[in-house]
Amino acid sequence: MNGKNIVANTYVEVSGRSLKAVNPATGLTLDGEFFKADEHLVDEALTSATLAFQSYRNLNKDLKAAFLTAIADEIADLGEELVNRASAESGLPLARLQGELGRTTGQLRLFANLVAEGSWVDAIIDTALPDRQPLPRPDIRRMLIPIGPVVVFGASNFPLAFSVAGGDTASALASGCPVIVKAHPAHYGTSALVGAAIVKAAEKTGMPKGIFSLLYDDGYNIGASLVQHPLTKAVTFTGSFKGGMALINLAQQREQPIPVFAEMGSINPVIFLPLALENQAEELAKKYAASITLGAGQFCTNPGLLLAVQSPALENFKAVLSEAIAAVPSATMLTEGIAGNYDKLSTEIISEEGVEVIAVSDLHNNELKNQSTAKIAQVSAADFIRNPKLREEIFGPYSLLVVANNVAELEKTIEVLEGQLTVTLMAAKQELQHYRALVNKLTDKTGRIILNGVPTGVEVCAAMQHGGPFPATNDSRFTSVGSTAINRFVRPLAYQDWEQELLPDELKDGNPLGIFRTVNQKLTKSHE
Repeated sequence: MNGKNIVANTYVEVSGRSLKAVNPATGLTLDGEFFKADEHLVDEALTSATLAFQSYRNLNKDLKAAFLTAIADEIADLGEELVNRASAESGLPLARLQGELGRTTGQLRLFANLVAEGSWVDAIIDTALPDRQPLPRPDIRRMLIPIGPVVVFGASNFPLAFSVAGGDTASALASGCPVIVKAHPAHYGTSALVGAAIVKAAEKTGMPKGIFSLLYDDGYNIGASLVQHPLTKAVTFTGSFKGGMALINLAQQREQPIPVFAEMGSINPVIFLPLALENQAEELAKKYAASITLGAGQFCTNPGLLLAVQSPALENFKAVLSEAIAAVPSATMLTEGIAGNYDKLSTEIISEEGVEVIAVSDLHNNELKNQSTAKIAQVSAADFIRNPKLREEIFGPYSLLVVANNVAELEKTIEVLEGQLTVTLMAAKQELQHYRALVNKLTDKTGRIILNGVPTGVEVCAAMQHGGPFPATNDSRFTSVGSTAINRFVRPLAYQDWEQELLPDELKDGNPLGIFRTVNQKLTKSHE
C-alpha cells in the first residue's frame, strides 16, 4: 500500500507530516503511513488536470468506457484486501462492504455503458430553413459538453461507493472531466488502495496523466484550497449540513463562482396513515426497527422521523417497536467524532419540551469503542410544530415518533418539514385516493417518494433521484446516484452554421456514432 499523494497519476513526495488510520472499534492505529498534502500539490494537481482536460474531453467514447470498465476490474481484483481494510477503517461489517464493493464496480460499469451508448449528450439538431419567411433559420446544433476539473470529497459512511472511485468520480470521468479526490481522513488505506487501482486502469488504457489525483489531509486546509483554486470547475460533497454549507460558501466567495453539489443529509420522514397501521402494525414496527438501526443508523436515508395519528393500532406499533429496538445490539460508529456527536445530540433531544424516550437498546458492547445505542423518542405534533430543533438530523440509530390527534394535524406537521432526500408513505390502497392533497404536499418536500417500503437502500439505476429540496441538497435538480448524475458536470453548447467536418461526431449529418438524437423535433437514430 502506497501512502503517498497521487498527482497526475504519479506518486509524489511531500514534506508534510505523516498521517495514520485508526480502527474506530478498537482505537488501534492501522498499518500504513500517509502524507499530508500541501498547497503546491493542490496547484500541481489542478494544473495537470486542466491540461489533461483538453485531450480527455474529446476522447472517443469507447476509450472512455474502456477506462471506466478497467477501473471496475482493478477494484474487483482487490477483493478481500480492500474489503478488509475498509472494514478496519470504518467499523462496518464485512458483508455490508462486500455489497458496497459490488455497488462501486457496478456503477462504474453503468457509466461505462452509458458513455459507450452515447445518447446521454442530448444532441439536438435544427437544420437550416433558408426559405423561411420573414427570415431564414440558421443551422443550429446543440449537445452537452464537460465543464472541466471536478473536486470530489470522500464520504464517511460509504468508504467505497461514495469515495475515491465512487459515484461522483465515475460520473465526472464519464462526462469527460478529470477528477481530484480529497480522501476522507477516516479512510486513508482504503483510499490508497482504490487510488492505485485508478492509476493502473489509466495506464492500461492510455489515459492522459492529469486525469486523476488523490490528496490526503487531516483537516480543512486542503479541501478549502481545492474549492477555491481558480482551475476547479465543480465540487461534490456528501456529509453534514455544516460541512456542505462551508464548501458552498467558499465557492461563492471565488472571483468566478462554481457549482457545488452537496448532499447534506435528511431526516427522511415516514407517514403512517391510519389503515396501514390497523392492518399491519406489528409487521411495520419490526420492519422499521430494522431500518432505523441498519448500519448503526449511518445512512443519509435513515428514517429519522415517524409520523402517525393517535390510535390503538399506534399503541400496538409502539409496543412492538420498543421491544425490537431493545433487542438491537450496539454497533461501531464510523469515527470517534461521529459517535460522540450522536451521543450528545440524542441525549440533548430528550431534554426538549414534550419529548420522552419510548425505546432504548439494552445490548451494549463494552469491549469495543464508539458504540451506538439505538433510541426512539416520542413527541406530540403540537410540540413538534413549535420546536424547530426537533426537525434536525441526528446521524445514528435514532428516530422520533410524532403523534398527531387527527389527519388534519398530521398535515400541519408535514407543512413545517424542510426538504428531504426521501419521504415514505405507508398507506392502504383505498387511503391513497382519499388523501391526494396530502400526497401532493409530500411531493413538494422530497426528491424520492416511497410507497409502503423503507427509505434505507438506494438503487443505482437511470431512474433514481438521490437529491431533494434544500437543505437535503443545495440543488434539487440533480442526483448523486444513478446514470443522470452525469448531468452535474456538463453544460449545453450550440454550434451555429458550422461546416460538417468541423462538428463533433455527435452532431454530424449521417449520425456516425449511431446515437439517439433529436432532429427537427423528432427523436431518431436515423443515419439520413
